Amino acid sequence: MTTILARPVLSSLKAALRDTPVACLLGPRQSGKTTLARTLEPGHAYVTFDDEAALSFARSDPTGFVAALPKRVILDEIQRVPELLRTIKAAVDRDRRPGRFVLTGSANLLLLPGLGDSLAGRMEIIHLQPLTASERMRRPGRFLSLLLDGRLKPAIVATPPTKPMALAEHVVAGGFPEAVRRSPARARTWHREYLRTLLERDVKDVARVRDASSVGRLFEMLVLRTGELLNVSSLGQDLGIRRETVEHHLEVCERLYLVRRLQPWHRNHAKRLTKSPKVHVVDSGLAATLSALTTSDHAAQRTRFGHLLESFVVQQLIAQAGWTDPDLRFWHYRDKDLVEVDLVITRGNETWGVEVKSALTATPADGHGLRRLAEQCGSDYRGGVVLYAGSSTFGLGNARDLAVPLARLWDR
Repeated sequence: MTTILARPVLSSLKAALRDTPVACLLGPRQSGKTTLARTLEPGHAYVTFDDEAALSFARSDPTGFVAALPKRVILDEIQRVPELLRTIKAAVDRDRRPGRFVLTGSANLLLLPGLGDSLAGRMEIIHLQPLTASERMRRPGRFLSLLLDGRLKPAIVATPPTKPMALAEHVVAGGFPEAVRRSPARARTWHREYLRTLLERDVKDVARVRDASSVGRLFEMLVLRTGELLNVSSLGQDLGIRRETVEHHLEVCERLYLVRRLQPWHRNHAKRLTKSPKVHVVDSGLAATLSALTTSDHAAQRTRFGHLLESFVVQQLIAQAGWTDPDLRFWHYRDKDLVEVDLVITRGNETWGVEVKSALTATPADGHGLRRLAEQCGSDYRGGVVLYAGSSTFGLGNARDLAVPLARLWDR
């Protein structure tokens, strides 16, 4: 019998159901949404729109379908019948009891035209990411909380270093539950089949695309550029397609949780900052498969692994935000002097910085980007970390910035 891993965001889902009529669990297909939602049974009945009969009924008679539902119900894969959201809105307006509907979706409803506001004020959205390393290791995943609260401190006793091969294993495994249970070879087979199914089945649910394979080609190109500044014109030239088509296909990839754009952090008066977002593949395991990287390549392919490691860390922290503080926002920093910070985290005006490096050592020079970010933030800067593969937590020459082992992402 397969053991079901505890998912920390379950507490957020239950909290939403106590005071909100509709709770919507969004995330990539195969990230564990259905398994998590069904832990609510027998309190909620379950209907999936992967069932063609249910799908046909909902599409042909949305009003009749909703009227026939039990008092509390889980509607799985809601993106397959988006027109149902307006009927659910009408039902909720007649009866606003909390916890009536649990929706799950493998597409980001907020990015689908005309649907983002259809249940405004009536629905709370909870994002379920692929498994984090802390979830896989059955650890609480408190790193982000410690960073925000200023509780990361220099460690007198060093922890064991993160061996390069072990770090590479975390990155290459990714976080899809079905993939991480398999051997590396079988996981790669699963990743390829996952993408094929997504392109053949789910693309048409979120956009009008004549050739879904062209979305796949763009995604594979983005995999090779993960952790880099997005250059739409260059992508169009390399793929031989128009800029407008690249933009459209990129939006499809975002809607399906394949990639995310990390916008540049800036202050209104900071005119020296670039405007280009960075692109990150959401699941590092899927990216490793499509770029033909294995754990044994971590030394020979240091640059590519470095970019993939950055995307891995970005994903870990965004996922941890789901159970730490969903109001956090995430950015990158890069100025015209090419000084960078891989990840900038904000809560209102409060700002933190995160740099990522795969080396076993860190020095004060690695905190250069954090110091530049602090200059831009002034009193709003709360601190930063350089995550590296070593074993000690120590200061980087000032009171606010620390070098911290990457293993702290999952060992606390």
